[in-house]
Amino acid sequence: MDRTTGEIVDFYTGYDEAGRLDRRASFQLERIRTRELLEQHLPPAPASILDVGGGPGAYARPLLAAGYRVRLVDLVPAHVAQARAGQPPVDAVVGDARALPADDHSWDATLLLGPLYHLLDRADRLRALREAVRVTRPGGVVLAAAISRFAGPLDFAATGRFTSDRLYAEAEQILATGHNHPGLGFTHAYFHRVSELAGEFREAGLPGVTVHGIEGPAWPAADAAAGTPNERTVLDGALALARLYSTEADVLAASAHLMAVAITPGGR
Repeated sequence: MDRTTGEIVDFYTGYDEAGRLDRRASFQLERIRTRELLEQHLPPAPASILDVGGGPGAYARPLLAAGYRVRLVDLVPAHVAQARAGQPPVDAVVGDARALPADDHSWDATLLLGPLYHLLDRADRLRALREAVRVTRPGGVVLAAAISRFAGPLDFAATGRFTSDRLYAEAEQILATGHNHPGLGFTHAYFHRVSELAGEFREAGLPGVTVHGIEGPAWPAADAAAGTPNERTVLDGALALARLYSTEADVLAASAHLMAVAITPGGR
């Protein structure tokens, strides 16, 4: 286990990932819009879905309920145990996105909804994407999430934490390099520019890539409105904008997360 892998396993072993998507307005936007994008881009059920980095099963379970055949692969043993133990139980195994435990062309679609931002080196991200291409049938679909280069500093501002020279320096560093440091409450991570994410897809053999902004540009407003009388109204407006501006190039990077989608080559 390399240092980065160990850090990820340690972080998520002590973190309530299963409850994360209910905790903040922006996380609720992430959940709603991710499920909508999956519904939009996945082949119809009962297609087979490999959910790589699927955590405790936040998206695997709704897919199972919709009639899909799903296997979850996650680096964190605690997540795999949670996925197996929940209702309905998910077929889940421990594995690494860079070396998937799956045969060539054995899945109709492959999801990478977490691995890319935990892989700091571009070579590792390309390896994970190429693995997704390898295990997905020709004409299948690969969907991968990334964290936007601008998400961290926007989050600091929305939650009233952008108040020190230290955080300003961290924002400058993230802007320049894309690298997040764990002192900010997360693991070491890589935050993408939109062009980088699309470029990595193309280099991995997925040329027809479309990038969506998941939460849309108003997610900081939704977080800032939490606990106010306008909380629900602002959240609903942010969701409407996320849908409206889903692929609007001029505002994509304002989303906290990006979703890249492409069809694997060779299909009819």
